[in-house]
Amino acid sequence: MESHLRSVLKAVTYRITGSIVTFLIAWIVGGEVTMAVKMGLLDPLVKIGVFYVHERLWHRVKFGKARLPEYEI
Repeated sequence: MESHLRSVLKAVTYRITGSIVTFLIAWIVGGEVTMAVKMGLLDPLVKIGVFYVHERLWHRVKFGKARLPEYEI
């Protein structure tokens, strides 16, 4: 079982990486550093929240999870 803190940390590190990629793509495609920085900063604010909700919803799905035994010695 994952804690809420672990889910948050995973989301943050994932989004930092994703935001760097977004910044680079925006800079390459748009050619403007200022706009690329704005997109790179706004991107994680939105997507961290979306990823966290997605992660917590998947935590509720039983599919693919190993069942814990009812009784264990």
